[in-house]
Amino acid sequence: MAPARTESTDDSAADTDLPPAKPSLRERKKIQTRQAIRRTAYRLFEEQGYDATPVDQIAEEAEVSPSTVFRYFPTKEDIVLTDEYDPLIEETLRQRPPNEPPVAALREALYSSIARIYQADAAETVQRIRLIREVPALRGRMSEHSAETAWLLRRALAERTGRSEDDLELRIVTGAMLGALTEAMYAWVDTGMAGTLEDLRALVTRSLGVLERGLTL
Repeated sequence: MAPARTESTDDSAADTDLPPAKPSLRERKKIQTRQAIRRTAYRLFEEQGYDATPVDQIAEEAEVSPSTVFRYFPTKEDIVLTDEYDPLIEETLRQRPPNEPPVAALREALYSSIARIYQADAAETVQRIRLIREVPALRGRMSEHSAETAWLLRRALAERTGRSEDDLELRIVTGAMLGALTEAMYAWVDTGMAGTLEDLRALVTRSLGVLERGLTL
């Protein structure tokens, strides 16, 4: 999927073997509010277009104040680009076999995560990719979100390879693969998003394979 920004998490929790704590009532309410705003926004974007939908209308339809919308999503673009999936991608990468080549591990982690996200909400996933493809403001804002996704992936790959998280080659590999993944998603949109999840897998595999064989044509 096109990279996006995630809600911040407490990194200290990742350093323990304890199971994640059940979200508090306050946290669950925050998640519900965030999801309600996002669902409302997607419905309005589908009905009347992204540019024709002001934040005030999203707030009114979601029965919250505009300030509440901006508390969860600093900009209108963030309603589309913010999600909770980056930690999923990072964790999936960490679970790949330790002897698997880094690029192959990243490829499989990216596809596996995309499949899980798509299966959870196919309609929203398709609409999101289409919006990013069609709305210039979203593509512009996405570069900031992609930086966070790339950092999370570099952190996981650094552990697999013994390299520094700021290693230049590591930065190039993660950046190139996220770029290839984005282009695969755009190609999927351009072809009408037809076919099965396996067809999407083939498209993603083909796109990332360009990098694995050394950018040859």
